[in-house]
Amino acid sequence: MPATERSFELVFDDVTAGYNGAPVVQGLSFSVRQGQRVGLIGRNGAGKTTTLATAMGLAQLQRGAVRLGGRPVGAMPTFERARLGLGYVPQGRDIFASLSVEENLVAAMHGRAVRPALEKAYGLFPRLFERRGNGGNQLSGGEQQMLAVARALVAEPRVLLLDEPLEGLAPKVRDELMQAIEQLATQTGLGCLLVEQHVDVVLDFADEMVVLERGVPVFSGSTEALRADPALLNSAIGLEKV
Repeated sequence: MPATERSFELVFDDVTAGYNGAPVVQGLSFSVRQGQRVGLIGRNGAGKTTTLATAMGLAQLQRGAVRLGGRPVGAMPTFERARLGLGYVPQGRDIFASLSVEENLVAAMHGRAVRPALEKAYGLFPRLFERRGNGGNQLSGGEQQMLAVARALVAEPRVLLLDEPLEGLAPKVRDELMQAIEQLATQTGLGCLLVEQHVDVVLDFADEMVVLERGVPVFSGSTEALRADPALLNSAIGLEKV
């Protein structure tokens, strides 16, 4: 039975995953349903990027199961996961530098109606409309990140994975980008899994939190419960605060 909008969910069920047979994350069990905001934090090398890569089929699932909308997707290629409703904004932006802003967006639409999708993207990020004829290599870092998020959104995902979208951005641009993501999540019911080094930003954004330490989850629960455990935040995380 097809997943309804309310039931659509990304689920990690006792997942161990990594590369070339070597595990990077172990025993991951958590979920992100449509409309939910989940933060994933941990020190550098804790396995955060590998977790997102596992969801997208870019890392090796070694044990357990990953499900989308109730369907096991462990053997499913990345493009099929995207078609099911999983979006991904990778670390490093990954836009086409030789294409214009608008060409980058159209290239990600995969047959969807172009004009409505562009209107939504430009409504969320008016600066991209102003730069729509500029090449990807002519944009500032903040504009490139806005474009990376907009490219993921024009494919109309139900759950969006964001891997350090604020990396290298000025505080004003960070605030602008997070406001747009929060607006989108609130207005459309998009589910979000956010990986970010600025832990205060994640705590303000997320309803639920997962904390990784050396590839193993040491906390999974509400943001309020994590805030109430400063010892965990101070000793196990040690992340940059804004």
